[in-house]
Amino acid sequence: MITESDNRQLTSVMAGTPGGELLRRYWYPIATAGEMRAAWTKRVRLLGEDLVLYRDRSGRLGLIGEICPHRRASLAYGIPQIDGIRCPYHGWKFDASGSCIDQPNEPAGSTFKDKISIGGYAVGELGGLIWGYLGPQPAPLIPKLDGFVVEPAIRMVGQALVPCNWLQIMENSCDPVHTEWLHGHLQEFVEEQRDGIKPSFAISRHHVAIAFDEFEYGLYKRRLYEGQSEDADDWKVGHPVFFPNTLAVGARRDGSRTYSFQIRVPVDDTTTMHYWYNAYTVHPGVEIPEHMLDGVVQYEVPLHKANGDFLLELLDAQDVMAWVTQGPIAKRELEKLGTTDRGVILFRKMLEREIDRVGAGQDPMGVIREPAQNTVIDLHVEYDKSMMSDGMASRLARTQGRYYPHIKELVDLLGVAQDRARAGRPLAATH
Repeated sequence: MITESDNRQLTSVMAGTPGGELLRRYWYPIATAGEMRAAWTKRVRLLGEDLVLYRDRSGRLGLIGEICPHRRASLAYGIPQIDGIRCPYHGWKFDASGSCIDQPNEPAGSTFKDKISIGGYAVGELGGLIWGYLGPQPAPLIPKLDGFVVEPAIRMVGQALVPCNWLQIMENSCDPVHTEWLHGHLQEFVEEQRDGIKPSFAISRHHVAIAFDEFEYGLYKRRLYEGQSEDADDWKVGHPVFFPNTLAVGARRDGSRTYSFQIRVPVDDTTTMHYWYNAYTVHPGVEIPEHMLDGVVQYEVPLHKANGDFLLELLDAQDVMAWVTQGPIAKRELEKLGTTDRGVILFRKMLEREIDRVGAGQDPMGVIREPAQNTVIDLHVEYDKSMMSDGMASRLARTQGRYYPHIKELVDLLGVAQDRARAGRPLAATH
């Protein structure tokens, strides 16, 4: 039984709270590298803190408090310098540590600047994303998950700002049975209303069994559908939740491979930036156009119709509907959990355990400090995935991937690789 007080401890992301201090031990994506090549600054709200990500004239990135302490103007409109950024209002200059290093209109010899700091945080880059870390120093390493480092790869990231707490999004990832209904029977109902014919999807099959296994970096969830053998990847392998905020899935089809991450970035207690990060590799004999290999392509994922209703023909909007309708922060003290909620209960217990570890001065799970542990973290997933059995193109059409600007080219590339592999023909470059 979870109490209202327990719920506050698990869901608060603010500094000084148990949950917020745990979350500050991890890195979070805050921009793409392409964004910061095209702009000098970007406003960032992360873990309840208002920050500005900036690029100085030497090319170095900094992440500091947004508001100048002098007269409270925003540094998002600041003037980049070779070694920091100046406030646009009166020219106070701050470096990447957040220290004030110049006050041009103060008297010569003044030490006033030495008393001024707005806080600065660690910044890193991986997989075409810019990452921020708000925790204590020394900062750990950004985990090199397989999809962030595989090359060559077509990389894309959809994003949506979701008006609810991060935890109810993560709990969805620990709930295998929701797919049978939310993405199965609901999807069938939505398409029946649209087309007048009720389809039948493999994902709607009944769950015979579910299981969960902790591992070094989080937990694996596994499912066995009605009619499946226990040799099926869905049951034998499953897919992982990378603690605390990332779901990993993937697929392999005829020489092509997909690495997919859903990354939930806590903006504040009632808002989450959701990223759908995908990396696609194709058979080396299929030539990928250069513009599809140039970093990460970023795009917004619309979740609503013009009338404000959720776009329920989109699988990802089905998820968001379920998260958001629980309220800004789900009232877990009012829940009536059943036997299929074992994964949700396990994840909450893991959170409580890791909060206690941080309180005891230890690193929580998944924090990596040794480079030898961080070459490539290969997250095994169920490549022969039942819910993807209707084909990659069909699945992309029903997910956020349909909004990728180069979606037609991507589907064509995957089709070429599949056709040639199945025909047993040698793969040559295409033009």
